[in-house]
Amino acid sequence: MDKSQFSGDSKPIISNQNGIHEKLEQVVCKHFEHAFKKPYQVHNQQAFEAINEKVKIFLQASPQRKIILDACCGVGQSTRILAQKNPHTLVIGVDKSADRLDRNVEELQCDDGIGQVNNFCLVRADLNDFYRLVNNANWPISKHYVLYPNPWPKSKHLQRRWHGSAVFPQMLKIGEKIILRSNWQTYLEEFQAALLLTGIASELTKVNQSEQALTPFEAKYQVSGQQCWQLIALLR
Repeated sequence: MDKSQFSGDSKPIISNQNGIHEKLEQVVCKHFEHAFKKPYQVHNQQAFEAINEKVKIFLQASPQRKIILDACCGVGQSTRILAQKNPHTLVIGVDKSADRLDRNVEELQCDDGIGQVNNFCLVRADLNDFYRLVNNANWPISKHYVLYPNPWPKSKHLQRRWHGSAVFPQMLKIGEKIILRSNWQTYLEEFQAALLLTGIASELTKVNQSEQALTPFEAKYQVSGQQCWQLIALLR
C-alpha cells in the first residue's frame, strides 16, 4: 500500500479509561453464563446463506481446503491482500457497511499492484449474527482476522468492544487462530485478559512499521507515527 497518499495527521485514541476496564471480568463471565439468543436479522441470514453456497462449492473440490475470515474488513483492502498471500485459500471479508465495501474497490487493487485475485469474497453483514451462523455451519477456518475494529474508547462502551460483547463466546469458537491489530494497546490488553478468563493464552507484540500495511487505517496510523499492536492466539 502506498503510504504517501496519507497526510499523517491521524489523531491518537483518547480515553477516559485507565488500563483494563474494572468490569471486564464481570461482563465476560456474564456472557459465558448466558447464551446469546437474539433472533437473526433477515438480511444477515440471507447474506450468510449466499456465501455459504460458495463455501460449499469451494470445499467440494477438496475437503482439506481452508478459509480465512477477515472480520470488520472495511473497504476490503486486507481481504484482497490476504487472498493474494494465500492463493489456495478462500478469504471472506465481512463488514456491515455497504458504503465501505463498495468504495473504490478496483482503484485500491490497482494502486497496490495486487492485480486481479479471485479467491476472495466480500459480504455485507452484521458480525453479531454472522459469527453465530458461521459457528453453526462449522466452517474450516484457519485464521480469523479482526483488524482495527472500532475501539469504542469511552469507558461506558466496554460492551461495544468485541471482548465485551454478547457474541464473544461464539467468536472464540471460530477458527484455529485469531489475529487482532489495533493502535490502542489497551484494546488488545483487554482482549488478552478476556482470553485468559477462558484459559486461552495469547501473544501481544508491536507491528513492524516496515511491514506492508494491511488496511488503510494501518497505513494512516503508521504515517502519523503511531505504534500499532498485534495479538495472536491459538484457539484450537
